[in-house]
Amino acid sequence: MGDYLFSLVLTVHVLVGLGVIGLVLVQHGKGADMGAAFGSGSSGSLFGASGSANFLSRTTAVLATVFFLTSLGLSFLASNKPAAPSSVMEGVQTAPATTPVPAAPIDTSPAQSIPK
Repeated sequence: MGDYLFSLVLTVHVLVGLGVIGLVLVQHGKGADMGAAFGSGSSGSLFGASGSANFLSRTTAVLATVFFLTSLGLSFLASNKPAAPSSVMEGVQTAPATTPVPAAPIDTSPAQSIPK
């Protein structure tokens, strides 16, 4: 379930990011009429009050908000994944160690090495 949710949020994040890029490139910039203020035309747009927000700017603001929310969601989902084992043997149950059976004592006296 976690991987499915992460993939879904990541897909929405990428699509919203592309939408924000597209909307920003389509919009008419505020400073586009600044050149007219220094030579000819009216200077009302240089530092004057901007008009009311239109459809493109409101849509950009909504998409930017969704982009930030999906960014936070992706960081939350990525930080809450269970940690992968750091070793192949981590989590392997081992049998308790048994005490070795003592071997019969080996007689190493010189009498053993003399042939009969």
